[in-house]
Amino acid sequence: MIIARAPVRISFAGGGTDLPAYFMEHGGAVVSTTIDKYVYVMLSVHARPDLQILSSDYRTFFRHTGGEVLFWEGDLNLPKAILHEFGISGGASMFLASEVPPGTGLGSSSTVTVASLKAVSAASGRSLTKMELAEMASHIEVEKLGMPIGYQDQFAAAFGGLNHFEFRADGNNAESLRVSQPTIDGLQRRLLLFFTGQARDSTQILARQSENAKKHKTVALDALHAVRAMVEPMRHCLESGDLEKFGRLLHEGWEQKKKFAQGVSNERVDHLYSTARNAGAMGGKLAGAGGGGFMMLYCEEGRQDSVTAAMEAEGLRRMDYMFDNGGARVLLNTGLRFVRGDDNL
Repeated sequence: MIIARAPVRISFAGGGTDLPAYFMEHGGAVVSTTIDKYVYVMLSVHARPDLQILSSDYRTFFRHTGGEVLFWEGDLNLPKAILHEFGISGGASMFLASEVPPGTGLGSSSTVTVASLKAVSAASGRSLTKMELAEMASHIEVEKLGMPIGYQDQFAAAFGGLNHFEFRADGNNAESLRVSQPTIDGLQRRLLLFFTGQARDSTQILARQSENAKKHKTVALDALHAVRAMVEPMRHCLESGDLEKFGRLLHEGWEQKKKFAQGVSNERVDHLYSTARNAGAMGGKLAGAGGGGFMMLYCEEGRQDSVTAAMEAEGLRRMDYMFDNGGARVLLNTGLRFVRGDDNL
């Protein structure tokens, strides 16, 4: 058996510029960090010709009869596409589970892809660098499956930690930020995560955002340019320890993000954000594409309790977390490998 895991992420600046519709022309960049909430993949290799995949999050099961062509439409298309990428159509069982609900803005769908790739590549005897892992995950989701999403979630899950990512037509780059431990500790105390209780399908919002970028719609494109311009100042805030300015930039970024596409925010989200600001939050945003999921709020010291009380009075629940530095990894590998045969490799 092989057990692999990958962390989900929270993004600070540049989200939206990682979509190919934007970065292929203008170049994109993101500052983000991973947290200690993980997607787990358990992979068993066996001699039977069948293939089975079970997801606890979506409460769905897939069985593939050995000898038949493996297609990746329908439920569980991500793990099916990964197995197809490695030429595997039998001789395995996969179990997928996440510590966060799907559709909540923390990048869990792409984290499933990264964790699954980590497990399947290990069982195939193939060692992937972090960059290879991130780029293969992006290729499978964006090109193979045609999903209207960006690259930042795959890169964050593969690399782990606090990073600056660049996405360009001529290649991608990843760089770990040089941030002092006191700044990291202070940032973690000041950043609160609240679940709004609303999961959502981000693909529709991202599809509208991509279309706006492709058609050079002025309001959306100007907002994307503004968010892209905040990446370097945000990085400087973290590396210099200026967390107060970090909080202000989060607020400015959210005001721009709401212009990306219809559905990023709504009346309920606007009310929650205003409530948080009135209770003492300096800045924040919805994690991910928007529309629901987790709300991230930056609070100066001494304001966390009042903001938490205000959010809980609105029915939200705070999720405790720690920053993660490990990225995707194999936790257990008993040495099993796929073997060549008619129904697997």
